Amino acid sequence: MKIGPVEIAAPFILAPMAGYTHYAFRRLCRELGAGMVYTELVSVEGIVRRAPTTLHLLETGPDERPVAAHLYGKNPDAFARAAAYVTERGGFDTIDINAGCPVPKIVRRGEGAGLIKTPEKLAEIIRAVRGATTLPVTVKTRMGASARHFNALELLRVAEESGAAALALHARFTENRHSGPADWNILAQVKAAARIPIIGNGGVTTAQQAWAMLKETGVDAVMIGRATMGNPWIFRQMLQFGAGETPAEPTPAERRELMARHLAGLVDSMRVLAALRRRAIHPPEETAVRQFRAHLVHYCAGRPGVTDLKRKLNGLRTVEETLAAAALVA
Repeated sequence: MKIGPVEIAAPFILAPMAGYTHYAFRRLCRELGAGMVYTELVSVEGIVRRAPTTLHLLETGPDERPVAAHLYGKNPDAFARAAAYVTERGGFDTIDINAGCPVPKIVRRGEGAGLIKTPEKLAEIIRAVRGATTLPVTVKTRMGASARHFNALELLRVAEESGAAALALHARFTENRHSGPADWNILAQVKAAARIPIIGNGGVTTAQQAWAMLKETGVDAVMIGRATMGNPWIFRQMLQFGAGETPAEPTPAERRELMARHLAGLVDSMRVLAALRRRAIHPPEETAVRQFRAHLVHYCAGRPGVTDLKRKLNGLRTVEETLAAAALVA
């Protein structure tokens, strides 16, 4: 698969997820076989203001490419200025426009999935970003606001006519958020009508499902989000399944080793953020541990001892405490 000139070696892509797809996690997913990764949702207004916490979300490195800068907002001019900054900053391969985040406060502001209701505004944003960058511009969206307001094919047309290089389609409506089955029939319908690559998204939790989506809908790639939480090995399993092998679960030692690397990457990242901020509430190590807690619960989900881990979770402050607690479960 190619997005403009960008080669995607494997048809499995890490979805953007606020609070989860930071640099430390993304590079692990790339190492384990993800063909491409997306940043967390990054506010274009925050980029324009050069807000340190926003700019930190754009932390990247050569070990995770290809990587997309995933931007959200509603103002075309702010989008253009943010796209110019991302391009000049370097390190990214595409710029992706979020038109699918279903969080109510974002939708109410006309951002994220709120753009589904204003296709003309989405078109204006795509054109503004294209005019401000030399990178391929892509869009991530949904089938529509609700079953009564299905407009996936209109959004495809808007994306194509405005010059988008690819479209990622979450096969659920905004009102459904992340619940209920994804509609693969709609994915197939959109793919059949498309002149640009289509990335299918929604509900894939196993390697078998990922390959089934590719086969049954014809999409060019599959985007996986929540199923990667605590399980970045899912990308390796997809490649194994595609090669005719039995997808392998990580060993306990491998699980512990990757968690340690994930947390170490977060500590490094929080040190970078501390240097950008005028003052910090917590030391970088503690900030990293606090952010890692959510990941730790997912890494240990369903394993003996996870209930005890959850009880002591909020008391974890240091890397040593966190890894010792994890070792008792993982």
